Amino acid sequence: MSRLLAILTRHIGIEKAIGMGELYTRVYGKPWLHRINDTRDLRHVITELRNKGVLIGETRSQTGGGYYLARSAHELKMFFDRRKHEAVKKLAMIARMQNIGLAELLGQMQLNLKEGIEHGNPGPEE
Repeated sequence: MSRLLAILTRHIGIEKAIGMGELYTRVYGKPWLHRINDTRDLRHVITELRNKGVLIGETRSQTGGGYYLARSAHELKMFFDRRKHEAVKKLAMIARMQNIGLAELLGQMQLNLKEGIEHGNPGPEE
């Protein structure tokens, strides 16, 4: 974790994003062979750091993309907005598959979270 953070401190701001391949090589000292399987641990560490409040953003583009430490509220907003949009699309698909409205699904989820908190379970971590 500390090695990843040390590397990311040199990649502050979206324009300095570091691609997954290069980041993996710099963290682990070897190139990845399989894009999905080999980088899974690194993505897990990034998720752990985000769950601890580290402001790691990501950008996607046809010419690449990568990870960076957010420098501004605007960069964070762009990252958050994209993630929210992706989450709503996934929830809308679930609602369609369950043949209910998105608002109903969200209401059910809110009720489940509220009941979990009342019974001492704070809910999912991710």
